[in-house]
Amino acid sequence: MSVIETLGSRAAHLNTTLESASPVEVIETAIRMVPAGRLAIVSSFGTESAVLLKYVSDVDPGLPVLFLDTGMLFEETLDYRDRLVDFLGLTDVRSLKPQIDLVERRDPDRDLWLSDTDSCCHIRKVRPLSDALGAFDGWVNGRKRFHGDARASIPHVEADGRLLKFNPLAALSRKDMDTVFETEGLPRHPLEKLGFSSVGCMPCTSRTLEGEAPRAGRWRNQNRSECGIHRIGLPAGAGCGC
Repeated sequence: MSVIETLGSRAAHLNTTLESASPVEVIETAIRMVPAGRLAIVSSFGTESAVLLKYVSDVDPGLPVLFLDTGMLFEETLDYRDRLVDFLGLTDVRSLKPQIDLVERRDPDRDLWLSDTDSCCHIRKVRPLSDALGAFDGWVNGRKRFHGDARASIPHVEADGRLLKFNPLAALSRKDMDTVFETEGLPRHPLEKLGFSSVGCMPCTSRTLEGEAPRAGRWRNQNRSECGIHRIGLPAGAGCGC
């Protein structure tokens, strides 16, 4: 049995064990299962990120949090990041930026998003995260099933190449999320009140209309709903000719 197959078996077993687990229990399990110093939290500091980060801070505010600073984010997101870090007492937030030479070579005019969003996302998100995760054996993210599409059936634990990936919020509903915001007094992303239910890079994020899915404003009118960081086992440098 290969290492990947063994990891897949571990993930399947953990997922069964954690089927009814709370977010905190999933995070605590991740800490137990992944060697010390080899577990990372990945957060966009978007409209729903405070909930995952609140649970993380309750368990261990010193866990490394990886934040993809693409160079094309809303200023409101950067301000919100700083506010949440202070509010929750997070002590190890690391900003990941795209390689300067790669951006200069592939997107010198910062308009690649107009013609090739896959490559733009790869340069600014997938590649930096893939490189950073080389130092870890597991990671935690904030995807939820109620977002639909590819997220509708995500497990609490899955194998992601050679890493274990934990989804503590997988089973939470939109109502559950709102309840945590209210009971914990968590600050909201400033763009949420302006109609943005999900926030990414400025060029590819728009407001959502009443009744639309939470991520409908991401890459609107394009046949995609993900940036690529959740493609299982995606190797560094794949997909954009880097």
